[in-house]
Amino acid sequence: MVIRKIATILRMIKFSHSVFALPFAIMAFFLAGNAGTPGFPGWGRLSLIVWCMVWARSVAMTFNRIADAKLDARNPRTADRAIPTGQLSIKQAYLFLYISAFLFAAGTFLFWRPIGLSSTGPRWFGYGNHWPMWLSLPTLLFICLYSYTKRFTWASHFWLGASLMLAPVGTWVAVSPPIGPVVSSTVLILGFAVLLWTAGFDIIYACQDVTVDRRDGLYSIPARLGLTTALWISRSCHSLAVTLLLLLALKVGLGDIYLAAVLITAGLLIGEHILVWKGKMTHIKIAFGTLNALISLVLAVATVCDIVMNEL
Repeated sequence: MVIRKIATILRMIKFSHSVFALPFAIMAFFLAGNAGTPGFPGWGRLSLIVWCMVWARSVAMTFNRIADAKLDARNPRTADRAIPTGQLSIKQAYLFLYISAFLFAAGTFLFWRPIGLSSTGPRWFGYGNHWPMWLSLPTLLFICLYSYTKRFTWASHFWLGASLMLAPVGTWVAVSPPIGPVVSSTVLILGFAVLLWTAGFDIIYACQDVTVDRRDGLYSIPARLGLTTALWISRSCHSLAVTLLLLLALKVGLGDIYLAAVLITAGLLIGEHILVWKGKMTHIKIAFGTLNALISLVLAVATVCDIVMNEL
């Protein structure tokens, strides 16, 4: 019974989609590594970054499923989700939400105060950085508020992009201080690339629900402006995202491995738009899921390899 509930929760929050944001957090982790310059800041910080990413995303997805439960029940594409079908109750979803929020907050606290510290023993965590703890609640509020933006603005796609942007930006804030800068143009370039990339593929994803969104009075670019215009906006977002990724290479001095990854990214994005050309939604799962997962993984692996090889 417990295992079945856990499996239901993992399906509800689409745990496999963590591959979208987590690789960009890893990129920022290595870019911020040595007090704001590229490097590897250690396994302790890395474990805390992964911990916080997992639980922050769990909060965001669970809140989204709670907020959208009635809307999901009216949409044939989402009617089989856990809450509309009764596999998970609202109370159970809220319980998981509160646990996830607490575990996220605990992780942010450990960037500041140490545990396992004694006169003879090791300090397991604690890096004197209070910023993650103070920003933890605003971060959760921001990413949860996305679930309501589709009710009043077509810019909801960009709010989602800004939420994923917090993965690299939040990682930088957690890793660079107290010695390095709290924010930097480096991570802002990466962050805005993530924002535009996310908004672009979310616009594509929203093309599936044009009829339902119009019926329910929800705001999305495809529902408000039509498929043709929406897809051109998505292409523009992705073109700007690739431009920013190239700018990042110039800013940081990343080498051929990273540049090759950006070229691969551009190719995958072109392939994504070919798959949905003129509003064809038959290959949406490949365009949305597979290709975008590859993009984040390719960029992260290339960035890490470039930085590590440069240090050797």
